[in-house]
Amino acid sequence: MQSQSEGRRFLNPAILARIGNLELIAKFVVEGFISGLHKSPYHGFSVEFSQYRQYMPGDDTKHIDWKAYARTDRYYIKQFEEETNLNCYLLLDTSESMAHPIDAVQEDGTAEQRETGQRLTKLQYSSFLIGSLAYFMAKQRDAVGFAYFDDTLHQYLPARSSTSHLHSILLTLETLQTAKGTRMGVPLHQIAERLTKRGLVLFISDLYDENHEEVVAGLEHLRYEGHEVIVFHILAQHEVEFANFETGRSSEALIRFVDSENDDEIITMPQAIRESYLSNFNAFLDTYKLALRQADIDYNMITTATPIDFALASYLAKRQGIL
Repeated sequence: MQSQSEGRRFLNPAILARIGNLELIAKFVVEGFISGLHKSPYHGFSVEFSQYRQYMPGDDTKHIDWKAYARTDRYYIKQFEEETNLNCYLLLDTSESMAHPIDAVQEDGTAEQRETGQRLTKLQYSSFLIGSLAYFMAKQRDAVGFAYFDDTLHQYLPARSSTSHLHSILLTLETLQTAKGTRMGVPLHQIAERLTKRGLVLFISDLYDENHEEVVAGLEHLRYEGHEVIVFHILAQHEVEFANFETGRSSEALIRFVDSENDDEIITMPQAIRESYLSNFNAFLDTYKLALRQADIDYNMITTATPIDFALASYLAKRQGIL
């Protein structure tokens, strides 16, 4: 029998990339994730009755109207005015830093990727993540919206729950490209002004922006409008650890480091700058963690070595908390 850890190994992003089709990837991740749940926790009910609807698999049986069943021999659920199927909005940063290759030290697929030069990027990993989240939400009859931006809001798809809308999101994800500009605060404010119904907002980004105050202010705007906000901070493992630069090289080898946002570069020995890099990097993380916590925004750092279903678990934990 396959253990849970063995099952999660097959959600490795390097392996998922071999599937090729984003919809198949999303289906594979979500169906594997759902099969591990013991019950469906996605539907909550308020106190004000609105109407009946037919029972669907996964609905809590305690809300079945047994008198209606006695009359009609059919199962009906009492639906209430504030049924908690949500509007969910998925926001994606497509600035140039998201084109950065993810950590090459993956359990599977690494050698092949190195030989062919085909290395996954943070944007591709995030697309897998968003596609899986959208598929999962649609399967639970949530309305899903999607927007992507760098310093400009490039596309906004309002929240809908149809299968055709899900396909539109998945097709959009497959065509994404990064751009040099980064000023995420402006489009975050624009999106906050467009969202007319309160919901759950998931922002996926590496948070590299010269003005983090603007980014936080844009997210605070979403909270001010009444949305629950989760930030998935996507980082490659070697960005977090500053590791693997010396593989196959002399410890004194010079390496060229290029800023993916503005093309600035330095040539140096990694060990000469590692300590200062990690100090600055951890200060960068702490600044966001503190600012977002003070704004009552959930912060989740996810490295690209993490199986995709971890993000589904983070989403589900948050959703259960607000039902």
